[in-house]
Amino acid sequence: MSFARTCEWPTLALIVGVSAAWVGLVLSYTELGWWFFPLAALTVTLSSSVQHEVLHGHPTRNPALNEALVYFPLGLFIPYRRFKSLHLRHHNNDRLTDPYDDPESFYLDWGTWERLPVPLKVIMNMNNTLLGRLVIGPGVSLIGFYGAELAHIRDGDRAVMRSWLHHVAGLVPVVLFVSYLGGIPVWAYVLGVAYPAMSLLMLRTFAEHRAHEDAEARSVIVEFCPVFSFLFLNNNLHVVHHALPRAPWYMLPGIYRQARNDWQERNQGYVYSSYLQLGLRHFLKKKEPVAHPNRLPRRTRKGQTA
Repeated sequence: MSFARTCEWPTLALIVGVSAAWVGLVLSYTELGWWFFPLAALTVTLSSSVQHEVLHGHPTRNPALNEALVYFPLGLFIPYRRFKSLHLRHHNNDRLTDPYDDPESFYLDWGTWERLPVPLKVIMNMNNTLLGRLVIGPGVSLIGFYGAELAHIRDGDRAVMRSWLHHVAGLVPVVLFVSYLGGIPVWAYVLGVAYPAMSLLMLRTFAEHRAHEDAEARSVIVEFCPVFSFLFLNNNLHVVHHALPRAPWYMLPGIYRQARNDWQERNQGYVYSSYLQLGLRHFLKKKEPVAHPNRLPRRTRKGQTA
């Protein structure tokens, strides 16, 4: 079939639009002043959602072309290839939330939790409130992620090394464009754009999954959120995405509406009416314990039962 017939044009148009918006904002930094930072943070958040869409095989059937469309890491922190590799592993629904086998789990195993010093337990408990996740969540996640990545590199993992080399190759032009053409201090972009953008993504991931015996009851539905629905490319309907990971973002609301009651029965009522309701419940209150509620057998680093 021809490219014109197989390409998902809404997604391609979104990629072009987000890229153009980011370039325009950076070049307008002087005129925009402090308005630049929230507008750019929203744009970078959307670009991260676009990366998520791309790693699932959109908008074309050519993975190399798809990667080229999002090659430049506007959010700075995470290599696309590592995001892709880890996220596709996360889509093993039977292992969702497992602290050993789900690379995106926010839970710790009981053994690790019990060995943590008290100050770290305080930090991790804070991180399980919405306020904590928004403020310190990106830092906590990046420290853990970078530590694991360094371990892979020390072990000689060539795929991880190649991912980081590609990341640096895309990162250098982004930093040069921001600093030299935009006139934006790199530290200001990191603290005023990249970190807040990752914080906004933490709003989506905060309640995205829960520990539950039934795999289909582990993924959330957040219903009414027109702004965030677009910003997150409808991943607020997360149970639908996990059931149909190849469905493009613009089809998810229709799929959900056609069988709303069935989807809510399928995930056993793990539903919030909006992110406002989520915030009112958990802004200062822990959503769940840090240690996985189901006591799992201790395992080694390689994932084997100890």
